[in-house]
Amino acid sequence: MKLNKNVIAFTGGGTAGHIYPGLAVADELRFLAQKDNKNISIYWIGCSKGMDSQIVQKAIGSDGKATADAFYGIPSGKLRRYLSWQNFTDLFRILAGYFAARRILKKIKPAFLFSKGGFVSVPPCLAAKHLGIPVFTHECDFTLGLANRLNFKSAKTMFVSYEETKNRLPGAEQSRVIVTGNPVRPVFYKANALAGKSFLGLEEKTSKPLLLVLGGSSGAKQINNLVYQNLEWLCGHFTVVHQTGLMNSDQNQEMQLKEKFGQSYKPYQFIYEQMPDVIAAADVILSRAGANSIWEAAVMYKPMVLIPLCGSGTRGDQVDNAKFFQNKKAAAVLVGDEATSENLCKELEKMLEEKTRNEYALNIKNMVGEERPANKIANILYEQLLNGDK
Repeated sequence: MKLNKNVIAFTGGGTAGHIYPGLAVADELRFLAQKDNKNISIYWIGCSKGMDSQIVQKAIGSDGKATADAFYGIPSGKLRRYLSWQNFTDLFRILAGYFAARRILKKIKPAFLFSKGGFVSVPPCLAAKHLGIPVFTHECDFTLGLANRLNFKSAKTMFVSYEETKNRLPGAEQSRVIVTGNPVRPVFYKANALAGKSFLGLEEKTSKPLLLVLGGSSGAKQINNLVYQNLEWLCGHFTVVHQTGLMNSDQNQEMQLKEKFGQSYKPYQFIYEQMPDVIAAADVILSRAGANSIWEAAVMYKPMVLIPLCGSGTRGDQVDNAKFFQNKKAAAVLVGDEATSENLCKELEKMLEEKTRNEYALNIKNMVGEERPANKIANILYEQLLNGDK
């Protein structure tokens, strides 16, 4: 099959964390092509159900145009590490996803497929390999997820965020791995703190540091409860901006607390396009440790207190991410039983000192470096677009 050097396929989804970093790479690819007056088409293969289509189709690149030219939805099944009757039924969805992806790839004939992971990405990566289409994949977490372990078998190259991730792989496989960091959308590098404070209804100069509380788009019940239990203390020392989440929130409770604490407490179920500016305005961030959320804060050198998701419902990727930042002295971390009210207030009390915040910020800056991961990845992919395997 002859491949079209003006067409690129992306895959990934299931959560926003598997989409936004890919969009960052797509945006950088478009920028490189525009510099060469080259017209390229970018197509995204994601879940036929859920938020994938909405996120991709709403994504606007740095040129003010849609990041992807079209979205193709395919059936998706989850690969579980534990016994479940859904493993049987999802096998049929995975198989259907493979044939759907194969039809799409044969139709558009992309120069290569770039995967950002998630279970939906496995069938397209396998189909691309069978069709002779080069596959590139990226792992954002400290350890490989199951989807990327499978995708790596189909991939020409895998990009990873950490040197330690590469070093954990067998020596023979490391030649196909490139350390890039985690791609973050260009808008986070252009974020404006004043615009963030304007959105929040805050003055340019506030008497207290701004604490931004994040638990992902769905919210984090554990973090929400810790905030509610200690809100009197938190609002006494910080202006608290609390993203409660679209699922784990109580609107009546939020309104009552907002009335009680006034300008010191600002709850939001979810902050959409204003999030980069809000992060820029924050002095400290209290968050889960999903790879994308912590890297979005990291590229703006924001001090963080991380409470990673842990326990039987997770493979421990957030704990690994958090511990890496902790070892680099780039974040304070509370894992499992350590996440108590006493320990939370203790860590946040340290962050009241501007000197402490500046030390964390400097350590984060040294850790992430100055080169943008999305740009680094895009340059490698663009070389593939121009020259193929020459």
